Parts: sequence; C-alpha cells; structure tokens
Amino acid sequence: MKKLINSIKTKVNSAIISARTAIESTSGEGYIDTGVKIIIGVVIGGVILAGLYALFNTTIIPTLTTKIGEMFNYAG
Repeated sequence: MKKLINSIKTKVNSAIISARTAIESTSGEGYIDTGVKIIIGVVIGGVILAGLYALFNTTIIPTLTTKIGEMFNYAG
C-alpha cells in the first residue's frame, strides 16, 4: 500500500512541476504579436491589390483594348 501511495505522490508531483513550468514559461508568442502580424499582412495585401488595380486600369486594360481594336480593324 505504501508503494502505491508513493507512486501516486510521485505522479502528482511530476504533473504539478510540469504544469508549473508551463505556466511560468515566458517563451513563445503572445496574442499581441500574432495580431500585429495579421494586421501587417492585411495592410500589405491591400497595398499590393490597390497597386495591381491601378496598374491594370491605367496601363494594361487601355493598351489591351487598343490592340484588340486594331486586330479586328478590317477597314485598313
């Protein structure tokens, strides 16, 4: 019976020690770090999309329209 009690005490103590070290650990990422990373990703993605939209509307689409119009121009 004494062995069983000692075995249970040892297991409980090791569980307490592992829980305490996990709680007291200061390594790892926090919620603020992750939130800042997400915000930065969204902002950079928005800037890239806005740049592509401006590029397509000012340069690519008008040129493409002109080229297609010239391709199907049978008069000249």
